[in-house]
Amino acid sequence: MRGKVEVAFLRREKDAPGIAFQPLIREPLVAVLPAGHRLAAQKAVRVQDFAEETYITPTRVAPVLKAVIENYAAKSGVVLKPEYDAENLSSVLSLVTSTGGVTLLPLYVKLTLPASVVIRPLQGDVPTVELVLGYSRSNTSALLKRFLARADQLIARVAKPDADFFSAS
Repeated sequence: MRGKVEVAFLRREKDAPGIAFQPLIREPLVAVLPAGHRLAAQKAVRVQDFAEETYITPTRVAPVLKAVIENYAAKSGVVLKPEYDAENLSSVLSLVTSTGGVTLLPLYVKLTLPASVVIRPLQGDVPTVELVLGYSRSNTSALLKRFLARADQLIARVAKPDADFFSAS
């Protein structure tokens, strides 16, 4: 928005005047749990199971993720009461480990998990959060145009389904 970045990977914001978004992928949310947690023994977790747990909100500076989680919980008849508020991914994972708490995050979190934390898929109608490329509509950079033109090819190369994505968790 300030014109200092050519392109960024981000979540689609509603109030972003002058910013164009190109969809990349939709990631399902997953349950993030301490490895020794009672819910970690399940193949899939219901959000209702979180109602009485120590809940860590990963959403302080992520309004899009916050809205997706809150809508999902409300549709499921659950009120998630955050006991901890984390500003970034490393603090979320640290709080899960140190407090025994649970949270919801996009699937990409699997790529950063310490051995003390596991993920489990959610049961039912699983919400997703979109990852997009964001760039200024007024940017006429030839490099940006070339990057955007090739973005679909790049996405197709890495967007192969991974049936074993949960098997190592």
